[in-house]
Amino acid sequence: MSSHPALGHHRTPQPLPGAIQIACSNCNLRELCMPAQLTAEELVRIDDVVASRRTVKRGTTLFHQGDSFASLYAIRLGVFKTVVASEDGREQVTGFQMAGEIMGMDGIVNEVHSCTAVALEDAEVCVMPFDRLGELSREVNALQHHVHRIMSREIVREHGVLLLLGSMRAEERVAAFLLNLAKRLHARGFSQSELVLRMTREEIGSYLGLKLETVSRTFSKLVDNGLIEVKQRHVRILDADKLNRLVNLQGCAS
Repeated sequence: MSSHPALGHHRTPQPLPGAIQIACSNCNLRELCMPAQLTAEELVRIDDVVASRRTVKRGTTLFHQGDSFASLYAIRLGVFKTVVASEDGREQVTGFQMAGEIMGMDGIVNEVHSCTAVALEDAEVCVMPFDRLGELSREVNALQHHVHRIMSREIVREHGVLLLLGSMRAEERVAAFLLNLAKRLHARGFSQSELVLRMTREEIGSYLGLKLETVSRTFSKLVDNGLIEVKQRHVRILDADKLNRLVNLQGCAS
């Protein structure tokens, strides 16, 4: 099985005495959440902006819907879900984020967070105060371009989710979801066929716009058809080509 910190075997972060100083220049996830074309001097300046690392225990929130926006968060370890609550208390899962990805962009437009971020396992994030990041990005072109790319990627992700919810059958939605997780896992240098789902079937259903029973039934059907193998939360993709054909080559939502 994969040893990926986000989707593979569980790794519990070592306890940290509050917020501690960190350095992007020494982080093995730097290439995923920071631009590649940085000079040594620019990296030092970014180290000054990325002020601290914060631990978030499983089941606790990094930020709440309605909180004032102040920082972006680069995930160093763990998996999060983002959730939006309606006025009547219903919740909708809007995404799952893993190590090397950045959260908090939802708060930029109105200076308050529009969703809640919850850790699905013990996690660590790097805190990047947005005002300081903005100042530096105006001076470091590569950083400014990278921030724009992240924002653009969020727009593309939203379009992909709309396609997922608007035109795909249940089997296609679950297949697209699994293929996307595998693709993101592979980008981190790990197996693209074996993963451990940190989210529940119910959370997957909320994200995909499916009832829990439909998600469970669809997983069983994919198993019966020889496309995947499932042991509790462990999933092995047995035939990625058939899964791709199942979603009619429409692509996967991020």
